[in-house]
Amino acid sequence: MTNGAMLEGKHAVIFGAGGSIGSAVAVELASEGAEVHLAGRTIESVDATAGKITAAAGRAHVRAVDALDPTNVDDYVDSIVQHAGKLDIVFNATGPRIGDYGNGKPMVDLSAEEFMVAVDSVVKSNFNTARAAARHMLRQGSGVIIFLTGSPARPHGPGASAIGAAFGALENLMRTMAIELGPAGVRVVCVRTAANPDTRTMQETADVIGGALGITPDQAMDALAQNTMLKTSPHTTDTAKAAAYLASDRARMLTGTVLNSSAGAVWD
Repeated sequence: MTNGAMLEGKHAVIFGAGGSIGSAVAVELASEGAEVHLAGRTIESVDATAGKITAAAGRAHVRAVDALDPTNVDDYVDSIVQHAGKLDIVFNATGPRIGDYGNGKPMVDLSAEEFMVAVDSVVKSNFNTARAAARHMLRQGSGVIIFLTGSPARPHGPGASAIGAAFGALENLMRTMAIELGPAGVRVVCVRTAANPDTRTMQETADVIGGALGITPDQAMDALAQNTMLKTSPHTTDTAKAAAYLASDRARMLTGTVLNSSAGAVWD
């Protein structure tokens, strides 16, 4: 943490804090002064994130939480507010493995069960966590809810019908929540990223794309980068910095909108 940190005095909860993006966001928010509350289904990976934060003199608390269980989420968020007295930021990076929702498969080969995995997990978990946080933020008259989406929300290639539908629904949920919560001073926004090559999800996706096209995973990842306007792919640190900006008072006039941090993979 440095002097002039954007999030000094803020309390943030990060769901999916053991994953690649969730961990990067947690580390970035803590480096900007936030006290972070880290949740995940696998406590070991969340502990690893907390270790990075405390090693840099940050403040982190860890809890095993199932974001798909609304009671579990409500109890957890209630406990944070009871401990901290408030909740300023909520960020959710939870999501299924790509094999579970058939990422890369043509839509005609996708089963209804596979298609619904992404919708059921991504949309439901974000609804659970946002609703739990909103109840407290409405009472305190402030707060920021940040949804994580990806470039498939604006379709730009085949094989992403399931996750694209989930991300599209999440961006619409963000807008409807922003309308409801805005009068109380609560902001709701999305950060939209693209193929972060330093995540397990994108490494698995590159394997699928490479196998389908007869190229190596590295070549598949490079092809994704070349399809952006900037001819590069955003990394988790880029996504994390965008999230930290949205969480800060520097973005206090932004609500009901998407910060497109996809390197120009898609546009609005």
